[in-house]
Amino acid sequence: ESPESNHICGGLFIPLIGHDLAPIGTLSLFWRDPDFEPTREHIERAENLAESSIPAIENARRYGEARKLAETDALTGLYNQRFFHETLRREVLRAQRYERNLALIVFDVDDFKGINDQIGHLAGDRVLAQAADRLRDAVRSVDIPCRIGGDEFAVILPESSAQDADQLYRRVQSSMRGTALGPDEDRLRLSAGIAELQHGDTAAGLFERADAALYRAKDQGKDRADIS
Repeated sequence: ESPESNHICGGLFIPLIGHDLAPIGTLSLFWRDPDFEPTREHIERAENLAESSIPAIENARRYGEARKLAETDALTGLYNQRFFHETLRREVLRAQRYERNLALIVFDVDDFKGINDQIGHLAGDRVLAQAADRLRDAVRSVDIPCRIGGDEFAVILPESSAQDADQLYRRVQSSMRGTALGPDEDRLRLSAGIAELQHGDTAAGLFERADAALYRAKDQGKDRADIS
């Protein structure tokens, strides 16, 4: 067999056009036989295959978009509370089964009610969106950032220890220093609670320990993290 036999010698490209006349992809067919030339029958079969695949592709896209909307917080673009609890349960089961590390960090914007009173609810929403952006920039690609309440956020950290979560908190805390609030140029402050998965932990138990650590951080003066 000659080396040239592995080279692509020709191709056929058929655009996939959705029902709204928007392009959704291309069906690409290639051949390596230098003597092959598709017949009209070959082309018609390929066109029929392309046409029949369009509804399935459009349905899959619609499903993906609907699922994303169901899992995403509209204000911040982070995952929402429902997705958080489902994912935390799954990650806890996986970590327990394979004896892997797992950490959870819960954030809360310090004195957010006062921020709302000072700058208004619409501006307060912008502050939350900005905080979410800073959080999104600070996490690793494997981390799972979520908004789980009004001014409360959480990050699930697979394959991570409490020390890894504490480093994440410090990165987020540092990034918040550039977020000014109101005419006094006060910076946005976050308190956090951190918990590392222990043998026998449930998702609810891990979350309760992180939440309890968050309240301890607030009791200790805010703008800090406490590790459970």
